[in-house]
Amino acid sequence: MSAVPRSEKPAGRFRRMLDRLSTSQEDLESEELREDTETTGCVRIGDCRDRQIVTVTGTLRTVTLRPRAGVPALEAELFDGSAALDVVWLGRRSIVGIEPGRKLIASGRISMSRGRRVLFNPKYELRPLGRE
Repeated sequence: MSAVPRSEKPAGRFRRMLDRLSTSQEDLESEELREDTETTGCVRIGDCRDRQIVTVTGTLRTVTLRPRAGVPALEAELFDGSAALDVVWLGRRSIVGIEPGRKLIASGRISMSRGRRVLFNPKYELRPLGRE
């Protein structure tokens, strides 16, 4: 047995294929999202701190209409493979293209609300649908 742990050994084609077959679909999707974050030059959501101005990317998991203080608010959960954050558009009931499964890039100032990262009224860019 060699002294180098298996995870540090160079992986051959067969080993990579075997790892992909034995990994869950959710883990594979998370890995792809983390790679996408790196290639777009965005900050990982898991690395974001309170009051930091960031640009993040990921996939919308859920989209709901949840009024805040009597004002309509469209709320979505953005996941990038490392963590999730809530994206909230105040005063909006719907936005064309904002739907579960859609990829987007969002920019703004992170805040913490009830222990979760939140991005209020961000600048955003919808990613093309055909790239999946």
